[in-house]
Amino acid sequence: MAQATRFTCGGFVVGISFSHAVFDGQGSVFDGQGASRFLTAVGELARGLPAPSVAPVWDRDAIPDPPSPPPPFFTVLTEFRLVTQVADISAESIERVKDEFKQAAGEGCSTFDAVTAVVFKCRALALVGALPDDAKVRVGFAAGTRHLLHGVLPAVDSYYGNCVCLACVATTSRAARESALVELVGAVREAKEAVVAGFADWRRGVYRHDVPLDYSTAVLVDWSRLGFDEVDYGFGLPGYVFPCPHDDQANFFATLLFVRPPAPRRGGIRVLLRCVEEPHASMFAAELDKFA
Repeated sequence: MAQATRFTCGGFVVGISFSHAVFDGQGSVFDGQGASRFLTAVGELARGLPAPSVAPVWDRDAIPDPPSPPPPFFTVLTEFRLVTQVADISAESIERVKDEFKQAAGEGCSTFDAVTAVVFKCRALALVGALPDDAKVRVGFAAGTRHLLHGVLPAVDSYYGNCVCLACVATTSRAARESALVELVGAVREAKEAVVAGFADWRRGVYRHDVPLDYSTAVLVDWSRLGFDEVDYGFGLPGYVFPCPHDDQANFFATLLFVRPPAPRRGGIRVLLRCVEEPHASMFAAELDKFA
């Protein structure tokens, strides 16, 4: 469902609501990249193009099902009283973390790696009184697997369906607090590198991750590189793209969401947060402010 609202100043907002279980009526799903491809195609048709520049691929059945179905992902859910926060991680802070990692490891890291490490550490510091030192703290995120399906999908880049695998960074609460940022960046990169083996296991019917959705776990989604900011319906690029929160539905797991900051400020990453309760919110914000 889509709705356009025009304001008296001449600007307008396009609101879009969609479900991951869409399009073919068979319960198949699509991921953020597929959604971005779809909206890009809508924008191109709205601008008068005769057809999308990237022809969509719908062949969900090209990816074979694993030999056995996965176990239930969410077995126990706890309702939290999460608060909504917004933090801007500056481009300068991101570059500083990248430089420190390169000096320590002799190789580069991505913006995603750097910002994930920052938020992971800041959240662990904020929860110092809420979790024991030896408690496991985690951040889980969906990693794309299209690059692992060359020769399986008819076309990889234009595939609209779901094509992600769960990755997870996990360490103890004390280690997350006391580790240098470069160590946490390394842990994020290791989690990403493990996706290749994890996806191969999934195709064989072996499931690695059992991530509890308790207060020690945060779920991360990265919208900053999906292309939503590049969708043009004929009026130019959007000034800001962000998800509308559903507060009554988002209290069962802690969430982090990366987006690009609104125009004209385009450097850095804006993080939309619903991942701590009120007693820990002020310390979390104070730690994040060190990277603003």
